[in-house]
Amino acid sequence: MIYAVIDTNVLVSALLSRKNDAATVQVLEKVLSAEIIPLLNKTILTEYQEVLLRPKFGFSNHSVEVLISFFQYNGIFIKTKATDVVLIDKDDLPFYEIFTNTDNKNAYLITGNIKHFPNHPRILTARNFLDTVNL
Repeated sequence: MIYAVIDTNVLVSALLSRKNDAATVQVLEKVLSAEIIPLLNKTILTEYQEVLLRPKFGFSNHSVEVLISFFQYNGIFIKTKATDVVLIDKDDLPFYEIFTNTDNKNAYLITGNIKHFPNHPRILTARNFLDTVNL
């Protein structure tokens, strides 16, 4: 089984994409088909909801609610401990803390902002993740 912390920007990109073969779309499809189990916490669910409901994206409340519910019921909630790592964007910290608080070697952090995180072989863009795990 593959587990992943999915950065909000991956979801936004997938939902905005008009290309079914886009890496972010493929990642979201693999989450929805249970090939990837999302790792999360309440902070991340709240961020997903707040960001996806921004009027500039035009996603319907119903669609966002369905997606959030899917993550809530199919994801694994991870308890985190604070880290002393300072990231470029403090909003990325919950994603990094979940990633660092799992001992699972099949766990990844998938992000479109790879430069915002410390260099780590399992912190990957959507395309690099798909190429790495061969799903």
